[in-house]
Amino acid sequence: MDFSIWKNIEFAHPAFFGLLVLIPVMIYWYIARQQRRQVAMEMSSLQGLKGLPVSWKVRLRPLLLVLRLVAFAALVVALARPQTSNTSESIDSEGIDIVLAMDISGSMLAQDLQPDRLEAAKRVAMNFVDSRISDRIGLVIFSGESFTQCPITTDHGVLKNQIAQVKSGMLQDGTAIGMGLATSVERLRTSKAKSKVIILLTDGVNNTGLIDPLTALEIAKAFKIRVYTIGVGTIGKAPFPMTMPDGSIQMQMQDVQLDEPLMKKISVETGGKYFRATSNKELENIYGEIDKLEKTKVEITSYKRFAEHFFALAMLALACILLEVVLRYTVFRSLP
Repeated sequence: MDFSIWKNIEFAHPAFFGLLVLIPVMIYWYIARQQRRQVAMEMSSLQGLKGLPVSWKVRLRPLLLVLRLVAFAALVVALARPQTSNTSESIDSEGIDIVLAMDISGSMLAQDLQPDRLEAAKRVAMNFVDSRISDRIGLVIFSGESFTQCPITTDHGVLKNQIAQVKSGMLQDGTAIGMGLATSVERLRTSKAKSKVIILLTDGVNNTGLIDPLTALEIAKAFKIRVYTIGVGTIGKAPFPMTMPDGSIQMQMQDVQLDEPLMKKISVETGGKYFRATSNKELENIYGEIDKLEKTKVEITSYKRFAEHFFALAMLALACILLEVVLRYTVFRSLP
């Protein structure tokens, strides 16, 4: 018998352990019975018998009680049904395919968010990726043109590394919102996921690109892709980096220009939602809200298998009973 299994043992019917209170009763009954035994003859004194040796059969007579008690205890534990369990799980996940479309134009270096809009957006995007364990996520960047920085993937480590490498100036400057949206739709066009989502983040107005934002919107609607739009920037003026004639960079206050009507139209017509982020905290809250809105369906089916271990105890009880009977009617038969 492998005794290591008893470290993780469970009992199906632990109420049977209540029968163990009968063990003291059995011991008491045995002692009382021995004391009530009547002697074969009466003697005026036992002084002359004190030096006589005691037979080994008399000394070992309590062994019969021990065997009976062990048999009874083993039988009680067997009735309690000791068992070990093995649990396995089957996980069925309906993941969501998501594309993060991120504006990396020069205006994203404005410092109304800290340390600037682009770095704040990258940090929050990586936290969002960490929260979407079972989803496929990709990254599209755009400014004057658009580019797939990372196709949709479940390898979130690779995706976060690609997000970290994003910087302004990687593409021709400008704000091609239509191009960014269209490229994101292309990444999801052949997706088999039941839910397809784009999170489009920008801080400006569409001013370039080969595809108009409204055309890209119609394409997204055709493929039933939900678009959440995020407008980044404070209300009013913000410190923008400006290149001076000598090549140095200086921060100058400029008006924040954001095409909110377009952002709202894109989100409403695709079943998404528009958000405005004027601070780091608001941007974090926006991604948190999107995370709650786009819940991934995960079904976990648990299987529990039991292995019974009462048989060895039942055999021990039977062996003790048989041994007691054999000894009682052979070795200890002549004893009262």
